[in-house]
Amino acid sequence: MDIGPRYFSAPETDKADRLVVFSLDEGRYALRLAAVGQIVRAVEITPLPQAPGIILGIVNVQGRIVPVFDIRKRFRLPERETALGDHLLLARTARREVAFVADRVLGVVTRAEEEMTRAERIVPGLDYVEGVVKLDDGLVFIHDLDTFLSVEEQRTLESALTCSCH
Repeated sequence: MDIGPRYFSAPETDKADRLVVFSLDEGRYALRLAAVGQIVRAVEITPLPQAPGIILGIVNVQGRIVPVFDIRKRFRLPERETALGDHLLLARTARREVAFVADRVLGVVTRAEEEMTRAERIVPGLDYVEGVVKLDDGLVFIHDLDTFLSVEEQRTLESALTCSCH
């Protein structure tokens, strides 16, 4: 899938990070490209009984059951139904493959590490945000998928996934 040249920028350097930039409503967010495995059109999400509230459900990706995070809820954005034009970003955490719905995928940017501001310098305690990077047309929050779920949400998700597989 072509995610468009508009957001491609500076060539990579040794200390550069590539980020996949996506939108939710009017806000822009990013994940490190190294964590993103695939970007696909949104499909029907199957509810997962007993999952934590931050999980929209699960999807079947080539025979793999993948939980779908509700990042709208984590960022206190208005809930909305998944639309036909939405995308699923399939990514890897240290524990598992996960997915989440984005309104649009805007592209990939390359930024030097020193151009990123660590989250604790801006909003201390925002565990699931790694930092912020400034682009020519505004700020982008960088997600940290490894800290997206609390320890309790991780346990609840594990339990729900185990129950759904039987």
